[in-house]
Amino acid sequence: MGSDRHKAAALAVALLAAFAIAAGPAESRTLRWARSIDTTSLDPHAANVGPNLLVVHQIYEPLIVRRFDGKMVPALAVSWALTRDPLVWEFKLRPGVTFHDGKPLTAEDVLFSLERARSTASDVKSLLSSVASVSKADDHTIRIRTVGPDPLLPNNLTDVLVMSKPWTEAHESVAIHNPASGRETHAAGHANGTGPYAVVSREPGKKTVMRLYEGYWGKGEHPLDIDEIVYLPIPDNATRITALVSGEVDFVQDVPVQDVQRLQENRALRVNVSPENRSIFLGMNVGAPDLKSSSLKGSNPFADRRVRAAIEMAIDRLQLQRNVMRGLSVPAGVIVPPFSNGYTSELDIWPPVDLAKARGLLREAGYPDGFDIALTCPNDRYVNDEGLCHGVAGMLGRIGVRTRPATQPAAQHFGQVRRAELDFYLLGWGVTTFDSEYIFSLLYHTNTGALGGWNGTGFSDRAVDDQIHTLRQEVDQARRNATIASLWRRLKEEVIYVPLHNQTIVYAMSREFDIPVDVSSQPKMKFVGARRM
Repeated sequence: MGSDRHKAAALAVALLAAFAIAAGPAESRTLRWARSIDTTSLDPHAANVGPNLLVVHQIYEPLIVRRFDGKMVPALAVSWALTRDPLVWEFKLRPGVTFHDGKPLTAEDVLFSLERARSTASDVKSLLSSVASVSKADDHTIRIRTVGPDPLLPNNLTDVLVMSKPWTEAHESVAIHNPASGRETHAAGHANGTGPYAVVSREPGKKTVMRLYEGYWGKGEHPLDIDEIVYLPIPDNATRITALVSGEVDFVQDVPVQDVQRLQENRALRVNVSPENRSIFLGMNVGAPDLKSSSLKGSNPFADRRVRAAIEMAIDRLQLQRNVMRGLSVPAGVIVPPFSNGYTSELDIWPPVDLAKARGLLREAGYPDGFDIALTCPNDRYVNDEGLCHGVAGMLGRIGVRTRPATQPAAQHFGQVRRAELDFYLLGWGVTTFDSEYIFSLLYHTNTGALGGWNGTGFSDRAVDDQIHTLRQEVDQARRNATIASLWRRLKEEVIYVPLHNQTIVYAMSREFDIPVDVSSQPKMKFVGARRM
């Protein structure tokens, strides 16, 4: 294993050298930005996952955008409001906006983008599941009609990005790129947005270069103190941190927990730490007749709630926080973070660690000798995800659940979760809308394609689905919050997921920059000002 690690590190060093990015003078205001993972596509509707949205948000823009603190502010829409018809939202478009090819933004571009984003092939279609139709009132006004009243529609639009209709059609990219297909489209590697940065070049897996768009509408409104972004995926942790310390990169968004203290002690660097609007948890396949990764045949232990409860009480969250996360996590008893509507401290409790009781529950469920199972985790997406996988496995072994950690790249992992191919897995969930409905609709709802798209557990309950549907239409906030509270109580009892913690994010950078932690881990560089030492 040690040999494999050395080989991986050597390969990453070679890749970094191959990037051949020289440290430019401070006057160039170039941000060399290193992450553990690359985007799989520049098509803004191709993948509703953090690494993709992170990059395309620099290039494309939504009608409404979120700042570092999560607050929604105008982007391509200067205002939005419900009309007298409670099913119709009206958005006033910002005048004077142009795409990177110089052509003006029109209402037709917005209508085209919304229709594309809610089409079957779109990975962001769940954000628009309440939309019945979109129309143009005039050249600077669009209207969105929903199936029923939808008070959350503006929240759902913050990750729905707008493309140029003529550009997309001219480059035969109306069909949305599917990264898993292996077939590229023009929009997968090229872009034409209205955002602050235009794509100069892209080498998948190596680097993406973006430069400040001179015609950007936001000049004078946003700092725009970074002229160029060089986005570098560097999977190896040691290589990524070495590049920061040596000055080869300026900003590292994925900081291994074991490196935080020494980076904080480095006077040439700045380290910003803050909680993220993201929960980390375990998912279990409760719906399959048996488990593919277990020697048990004709039996699924996870289908029994007593087994799920045993797993929950066998995990010592405080020990994980202390020994695995090095203090960089907030132990959690529910998979909704404090930033999001529906969170309460009463929900955020977990059972005390009780190994004897957990073993007793396994006996009651018919598994006195426990069982074997694979726990599949990403190794390049969340803070110390691989370490967390091994830590959890060790804890479950104490009650006879013989757990084999299996780690893999996030791009592969996410596809397997969505196709319900995994028996037992680690997942993180950022709440894009800052509301519990987003969690319910994608993680608990029966997987229908439009809803339940990330429910890899096989859980399906008609009554739960019906309650989730009401959340998209209930305009009375008190009644809506009561339904959310009722759903959380019911779903916590089911233990479909086992909450571990809310993620804490660490950004490390040259002291020339001060990039605050974005609560959604999607920093938009137009909001950042470069600092001079």
